Amino acid sequence: MSVELLDGATIVSFVEDEEAFNGLIHDRFSNLDTNRDGFLSYSEILKEFQSMRVFETHFGIDVKRDPDELAQVYDSLFEKFDHDANGAVDLEEFKMETKRMMLAMANGLGFLPVQMLLDEDSFLKKAVEREAMKINA
Repeated sequence: MSVELLDGATIVSFVEDEEAFNGLIHDRFSNLDTNRDGFLSYSEILKEFQSMRVFETHFGIDVKRDPDELAQVYDSLFEKFDHDANGAVDLEEFKMETKRMMLAMANGLGFLPVQMLLDEDSFLKKAVEREAMKINA
C-alpha cells in the first residue's frame, strides 16, 4: 500500500485511455476467472469484493457486520455487474460496470486532489501511475 495524491481528472483520464484501461480490465478479469471459462461466477467475483474489505471496516477499523446483511450487499453488487442476469459476468459486463464505478468515484472526488491509501494492484493506483508517467515523459 502507498499514500498517493489523486483527483477526479486522474481517474477520468485513465478510464478514457482505452488501451490502458482495457488492458488492466482484461488482466484483472483473467486473474479473477480461476476456472478459465470466460465468465466470472458469483464465487469468483465474491473473492474480489471480500478482499476490498469495504463493508467489513470503518475508516480502517474492523467492524462486525451481520453475515446476512453482508450477503445481501454482495448479492446486490453481483447483480450490478451481471447486466443480462444470466448468473455470470462476462468481460464486457465487467468492463462496463468497473468503468461506471470509477467514473462515479471521479465525480465524487471532484478536481481537488486528496491523499488516499491505495493497494498496489488497485485500479486507482494504476491510474495514479499512468498520470505520473505522463508527467515525467
